[in-house]
Amino acid sequence: MNRLRIKPLGRIALLAALAALAACGFRLEGAGALPSAMARTYLEGAELHSEFRNELVEALRLRGSTIVDSPLEADAVLRITEDSTGQRVLSVTARNIPREYEVFYAVTFSLDVEGERWINGQTLVATRSYTYDERQVLGKAAEEALLRRTLAADLARQVVRRIEAARPMAAAAPQA
Repeated sequence: MNRLRIKPLGRIALLAALAALAACGFRLEGAGALPSAMARTYLEGAELHSEFRNELVEALRLRGSTIVDSPLEADAVLRITEDSTGQRVLSVTARNIPREYEVFYAVTFSLDVEGERWINGQTLVATRSYTYDERQVLGKAAEEALLRRTLAADLARQVVRRIEAARPMAAAAPQA
């Protein structure tokens, strides 16, 4: 049986690289920790069939939060006051045919934990552009749908990262 053999110097270099990664605070995606008060979370105002909501629910569940059906059952209320997506024409050909589009996704959210405001309304916007070819309509429609899902997933991760870093606003205010 052939085994991969690493020379002693290679082992030392590998251990040094692993130690450097651990020391710099590196952690795998999804390895963050939500505040313990987010164990039971209610999503208010989120559209049930929104790509963003689906991605956000999955991201919260991966970090140990349970999404409940009523604010009375929840310790935290995550309010989604805006969840919108669309596209804009970025450029046109000489014949005035769209050549490039920009897809955008915008969300606004706030967070209350046990009756205390932790995050005031924050708006996040993500955009991506893509070229359009009228001869490939179906392929470009699929590309646009994929871009929307990707934008929704990016925004959901950004919201979760902000929640992970959040503290009660009263505690975060500077003491006079």
